Amino acid sequence: MKLQLTLTTLFTALYFNNVYAISDDAYACNKAYEQGDFSTASTLAAKALGANSRDRDALMCQGRTYSAQGDLKSALTALKSAEKLSADAFDKTIVALVTGHAYKNASQYEQAIASYQESLKQAGLAKSKAFERVSHIGIGNAYFETKQYPLALESYLTATKLDGNDNERGESFENIAETYHLMNQHDLALEYQIKAYFMHQKSGTPDQFAHSSIELGRYYAATKNYTSAESTLNKIIKFANEQGGAYYEAQGSYVLAQVKAASGDMQSAKALVEKARLIAKNTNDSALDEEITKETQNLIK
Repeated sequence: MKLQLTLTTLFTALYFNNVYAISDDAYACNKAYEQGDFSTASTLAAKALGANSRDRDALMCQGRTYSAQGDLKSALTALKSAEKLSADAFDKTIVALVTGHAYKNASQYEQAIASYQESLKQAGLAKSKAFERVSHIGIGNAYFETKQYPLALESYLTATKLDGNDNERGESFENIAETYHLMNQHDLALEYQIKAYFMHQKSGTPDQFAHSSIELGRYYAATKNYTSAESTLNKIIKFANEQGGAYYEAQGSYVLAQVKAASGDMQSAKALVEKARLIAKNTNDSALDEEITKETQNLIK
């Protein structure tokens, strides 16, 4: 299973931990949304709103679903209706946050940032550090996706001050590491990825640990520390193989191929790329195969 840590999953965890009452259909709508079953989510939202047109939670889920289906106009209509039914700063925080997601999904980044800033303001009024953190990450992600890396870094660093546990610290450190990496500040990228690695080793899921290990290997290579890169990647390839994590075994293999090529061992690099491709073929993972091609197309002449 690929790591897909998004603001959507962060939102869901926080939302259901803070909502005290929600209709059955609205709850089911959100669950269907999280499972990627947007057709069912849409049906459940409509059912809930048919019973109660002022079901704010159903409007929220309807807005999220429209956004996932690429219908920004309908998403904003639903979310504006939900905003009108928001009674306090906490409710307004959630609406602004989801509105930010909708704009970002539609690549309207200025509007997304404005919405995330509003969610940050409302979260402050609601005294919710958890949602302040998520709002900062939303702002950072919008800047990151538009390649405004210094601004993204500023938001990610601010978010770390609001991390509530080692898992959140691991997530934040990875955001910072990747941003430094893309700014070609590889020593700092490595520093933060090492921190992320230890946080995920201690408190993360197997997916998070595998992902952080591969990125650590990648960043070791960027600093030309090929010995540490190979050691880290070989360990995670073995771990993924033993745990049945085919995606990470393949990803670790092609990243190790990059390290081998950088150190001049083209024969091993070629064998590792072939291994990764075989895993993609055996698991019928076309997306993984495309990823391998993209990452290794200029590796072996």
